[in-house]
Amino acid sequence: MSGHSKWATTKHKKAVIDAKRGKLFAKMIKNIEVAARTGGSDVSGNPTLFDAIQKAKKSSVPNKNIDSAVKRGAGLEAGGADYETIMYEGYGPNGVAVLIECLTDNRNRAASDVRVAMTRNGGNMADPGSVSYLFNRKGVVIVPKGELSEDDVLGAVLDAGAEEVNDLGESFEVLSEATDLVAVRTALQEAGIDYDSADANFVPTMQVELDEEGARKIFKLIDALEDSDDVQNVFANFDVSDEVMEKVDA
Repeated sequence: MSGHSKWATTKHKKAVIDAKRGKLFAKMIKNIEVAARTGGSDVSGNPTLFDAIQKAKKSSVPNKNIDSAVKRGAGLEAGGADYETIMYEGYGPNGVAVLIECLTDNRNRAASDVRVAMTRNGGNMADPGSVSYLFNRKGVVIVPKGELSEDDVLGAVLDAGAEEVNDLGESFEVLSEATDLVAVRTALQEAGIDYDSADANFVPTMQVELDEEGARKIFKLIDALEDSDDVQNVFANFDVSDEVMEKVDA
């Protein structure tokens, strides 16, 4: 997962400061609204909402926007949309499997956006189930390194159900079963360890190793998909070595 995760981490940092900031904010706000609608506005009883708010705060989304989203989702303020989650599956360049998670109030628009982004960037849509079997739903917590060692993180999360801790360079990635995500995140909090995000993500079971050209193509496809307001997350089963990442970044 190294190259993919490192790329995601780097991209996340860039996204917070670049022109797409508004788009990233909008997606985080939508996440908060849906979490509040599904599980109520009380963060102490709604861990999904807690994590969505934490992630938004870490990305400097203004508090007033967060509060409004919670109220809209909980029906305390007008203007909330009725979003539904839709998964699309496909293949990108080099046979990379792609899972596209949409959160939308317009199924037709979402389907059209995804199809256009795929076909214009060397991808193909696939039937439901033909790609998703290559992924497992996992809890993923990203912990900034700071002064921490891998052993510090491992010691804090091992008894909470964490399966592995991966070194991503500037941060650690803690993987667990999706059902253990809240326990793992809580264990980090209790140990006084700060974390950037805690999400239930689709993690690939096998990966396609990409060269520089292949990496550029798949990044271009993912950027095109994420440019759609309806696309919330894109998961893909590629790996990129550090050497290739450096060339792509340059």
